[in-house]
Amino acid sequence: MAVINIKDQSLEDLTSELDGTRRRLRQEAATEIARRAKEGDPNDLFDYAGDIIDGLERPEAQTRWELLDALSEMAKIDPGCIEEAFEGAEMSLFDEDSSIVRLAAFKFLSVWGASSSDRSDRVWKILDEAVQCYHGDHEYRDMLECLRRFAEGQISDLVADSLRDRVSFDAQSGQGYIKAYSKEIIETLDKR
Repeated sequence: MAVINIKDQSLEDLTSELDGTRRRLRQEAATEIARRAKEGDPNDLFDYAGDIIDGLERPEAQTRWELLDALSEMAKIDPGCIEEAFEGAEMSLFDEDSSIVRLAAFKFLSVWGASSSDRSDRVWKILDEAVQCYHGDHEYRDMLECLRRFAEGQISDLVADSLRDRVSFDAQSGQGYIKAYSKEIIETLDKR
């Protein structure tokens, strides 16, 4: 029996693996989907958006973080097409067992939310809650970078003001990367 290289599989085959019973195959398929989103054309994934979003319900962390990475790339192109990913991303944002899943969810929600003022209003409360929950954790540096990019987006004035309030203390009194990134976020907001 010949072994099929996962990189040779079609997107249809890869997305069908996401619903399979074998954890390892789900993870490998999700990894390949994320790779194609980053290195290829994310437009190719939109025909399979529903399957990718459904994959956020899988129990293993790697499948979820890889798919969230793919969805982040897709959100840069057509955020409206993947709106249904919001609920799965919100659940992943507060995954108690995996900081990588939390970070991937934070990144997706930041990219998706930065695409319009309405979406920024929808995501801000949970992003703000995550900032409070994970302040100083090892993924926090990357979360601050996501917030800086979020601040560059089409966020509402209300969200911009709230984001400024959230990072102001750290911009004034924080230390190290927390202070530096918080200042950068405020500087980005000042350019709006």
